[in-house]
Amino acid sequence: MMDSPLTLDPLFHLGPVPITEPVLVTWAILLLLALGTWLATRRLSLTPGKLQTVLELLVTTIDAQVRDTMQRDPARFRALIGTIFLFVLVANWSSLVPGVEPPTARLETDAALALIVFAATVWYGIAAQGLRGYLATFAEPSWVMIPLNLVEQITRTFSLIVRLFGNVMSGVFIIAIVLSLAGLLVPIPLMALDLLTGAVQAYIFAVLATVFIGAAVGEQTPANSVSSAAKETRP
Repeated sequence: MMDSPLTLDPLFHLGPVPITEPVLVTWAILLLLALGTWLATRRLSLTPGKLQTVLELLVTTIDAQVRDTMQRDPARFRALIGTIFLFVLVANWSSLVPGVEPPTARLETDAALALIVFAATVWYGIAAQGLRGYLATFAEPSWVMIPLNLVEQITRTFSLIVRLFGNVMSGVFIIAIVLSLAGLLVPIPLMALDLLTGAVQAYIFAVLATVFIGAAVGEQTPANSVSSAAKETRP
């Protein structure tokens, strides 16, 4: 009998806190990312090797996506968007490890990621426009739109949860079913497809986070644009 994706027994307890498998896998992924980042960046050089070239390409791509979406200097948003993308990517791909269920196939993990995006949207929005200016955006184009704009803020957070959960969970189910029916070799093409799907879902989640934050911070004024350009060209 297939277990419900909404129920999960804890593996052990840390005091009163139950620790489930997705939490344990999440900790392992965070540790892996932190260790990998430290190892990859501890010996940066003006003449980059293969690994540094890949890292620079990744950072350049993230910066270009943020700049094109927000029309702002990407430096403030690089760490958040890049971390979200890498975590979701590695979490999705963890399904290829035998016996490991990706934490993104659980609603609680996807809800936590969506809440991080929601909190970042509010934080960057207030930082860019001030509390009064940010709250005023909910009354655009008219105060009549306030309820609808508030509902939109909530529903798009839920859409992040449902989109990531649905796509990752469906991939896990399909591979598990085919594996149980057809043996070890037949699911290999599906696993390759799962790699592609996991990368696409990580990209979409990061892009949507960028779009939501960009909408919160608003358009950059000419004065701020000049200031950002000065910071970028400053030695």
